[in-house]
Amino acid sequence: MRITDARLTVVPGRGQDMLLVVVRTDEGVHGLGEIGVRTSPGVSRAVLEHLRGVLIGADATRIEHLWQTMSRGDFFPADRSAGCVISAIDIALWDLRGKAYGVPVYELIGGRVRDYITCYTHVHPEGHDTEAVVASARQLVGEGWRNLRLVVPTAGEVIEPRQAMRVAIEQFHAVRDAVGNEVELIIDAHTRLDPPEAVTLCRELESARPYFVEDVLRSEDLDAYRMLRSRTAVPLAAGEQLTSKWQFRALIEGDLIDHARIDLGIAGGLTEGRKIAAMAEAHHVKISTHNPLGPVSTAAAMHFNLTCPNFGLQEMPPQSVHKAINHPHTLADGNLSAPRLPGLGVDLDHARIEASTAPSRTPQMRRLDGSFTNW
Repeated sequence: MRITDARLTVVPGRGQDMLLVVVRTDEGVHGLGEIGVRTSPGVSRAVLEHLRGVLIGADATRIEHLWQTMSRGDFFPADRSAGCVISAIDIALWDLRGKAYGVPVYELIGGRVRDYITCYTHVHPEGHDTEAVVASARQLVGEGWRNLRLVVPTAGEVIEPRQAMRVAIEQFHAVRDAVGNEVELIIDAHTRLDPPEAVTLCRELESARPYFVEDVLRSEDLDAYRMLRSRTAVPLAAGEQLTSKWQFRALIEGDLIDHARIDLGIAGGLTEGRKIAAMAEAHHVKISTHNPLGPVSTAAAMHFNLTCPNFGLQEMPPQSVHKAINHPHTLADGNLSAPRLPGLGVDLDHARIEASTAPSRTPQMRRLDGSFTNW
């Protein structure tokens, strides 16, 4: 089965466009993958055009070989801009392989170890209004969700770390009091804090028993988690910005995290994700997949997690459903049931794809003094 084409399709989403890679073969089978970095469609298009030289005419069933060739073929290892495109191609190759054999992807990567996937969703709004955050959490629990995610809040595009930390602590305890102990709570710091605020946040949340505290430090210096680990007892999660097993290695082998936040659309697709998960299993680290994207990313994560023995939770945002993408998601009480369709079970409805009117934009966050900080 030879690859005949690989193209980028932009699907307008809620706030940010979805970037999908469509890989086609000479047997008429095609596969879909979703790029995890959505804010640089021009870069992704250029990377994909470059990689077409490797893909066109290649045997689509040699997934590991193609992954190695794309990741290492330019001598310099592929990082985020190239790695997220390779990730989407890899997912698309697994999708078309499942379609060619007429079986779900999870049957190709070891088979199911569970019958459904437990998910968490986002509490909104993500600002300083604690009453609104509590009301949203209560509503979601009423809809059947048992795993909720809060954030260290911002005020529009302004965040002052110590102020945001204080509000986050207040909101987390308020939600815990409102929903009780049977609902698991997560908080995402979104790499917005410096080490002093990160330590205070984690220690002040210990009594409220978070399921994990996520991305409390920036990803450029993973060894900083060693300092944090020694100063708090809360479970820590990180990894959504990491692109390979080599980057995850420091966190996992150092026993610095409890949950690996693998994003299959960034960290090398299913091929690399399985290797990271195996490394994590040997260190008693759970896999709680980062999934803020659309239905293709959600389907890939679902198949991956169905086969992952050390699975924790899967992120499930509202944009995981889209009118232009047919999907196999059956969500009830925060759980995704195992699909039976071949491949990932997703496909494009080209008639319902509208033209994108504006490029995606990442919020440009600043502190009160005007200095730049992470979104």
